[in-house]
Amino acid sequence: MKFPHRRQFLHLAAGAAALPAVSRVARAQAYPSRPVRIVAGFAAGGAVDIVARVIAQSLSERLNQQFIVENRPGAGGNLAVEAVVNSLPDGSSLLLVGVNNAIGATLYDKTSFNFNRDIVPVAGIMRVPNIMVVSPTVSAKTVSEFIDYANANRGKLSYASSGAGTSVHMSAELFKMMTGVDLLHVPHRGLAAGGYQGLMSGSLHVCFDNLPGSIEFVRTGKLRGLAVTTTARSHALPDLPAVAETVPGFEASAWYGIGAPRNTPDDIVDKLNKEINSALAESKIETRLTDMGGMLMPGSSVAFGKLIANETEKWGNVVRAANIKSE
Repeated sequence: MKFPHRRQFLHLAAGAAALPAVSRVARAQAYPSRPVRIVAGFAAGGAVDIVARVIAQSLSERLNQQFIVENRPGAGGNLAVEAVVNSLPDGSSLLLVGVNNAIGATLYDKTSFNFNRDIVPVAGIMRVPNIMVVSPTVSAKTVSEFIDYANANRGKLSYASSGAGTSVHMSAELFKMMTGVDLLHVPHRGLAAGGYQGLMSGSLHVCFDNLPGSIEFVRTGKLRGLAVTTTARSHALPDLPAVAETVPGFEASAWYGIGAPRNTPDDIVDKLNKEINSALAESKIETRLTDMGGMLMPGSSVAFGKLIANETEKWGNVVRAANIKSE
């Protein structure tokens, strides 16, 4: 048998070692070769849906492939997570990740998935305040006046949410904990599915909605904004105070990003991260998101993963302290 010359052998070995890297590059260049769905866990018209559609449109333009938003409302966003977890890990199914997922990691203990294990962080998009809005039928015009109004009407007031385990739900529960007011929780499959109508009609009284979902209702006077839930005021509605100006230490905000099923190849995750960060740098995308009150969160997938871990711990402590159960 004739063996290859040592130099030829080393050349062949080096070529073989380079094959996986070459295949990764080729795969990343080819991605996406077919339409990609971004699964959003809430109904069309709400903040999650709005953010998903802004990013989907930008990615469609940047990657010359359709990115389609698929709404799967229910169970605090868990139906959407389940749909993505059970998809092929090839980048064709992505999840619009939100703070509700970090909350749900503690709130829901009987899911068919483990969010922190089964969803890979891809990229952050933005963080937004929630906004405390009241029905026009409620007389209160400040947070302090609302607390007095709620105490004078104990057992009579209700708050709308976009489902158990959402930041809208948890913000209200944190407000109840810190002020002692009594409010009945009325969850919806997304606030666009009855919540906004109930607030405008007066059958519901208050909501701690994600700012992108309610900002136009406030600007047009259909709902009355009392305060934002971040520690500082929002540039989108600078005249509104922060809840913390009346309730010291109060802070609750929503955030959004993109995740993918576990075992999605690193090269696809890296490409998506790069494209999403580039999209956030576009002036039209930056303007669109900041007009909704958002603070952009460009960065690595590792940084987004750290945010998810920190928020999971923070809201897990609230869930346990308030003994909140899934509904």
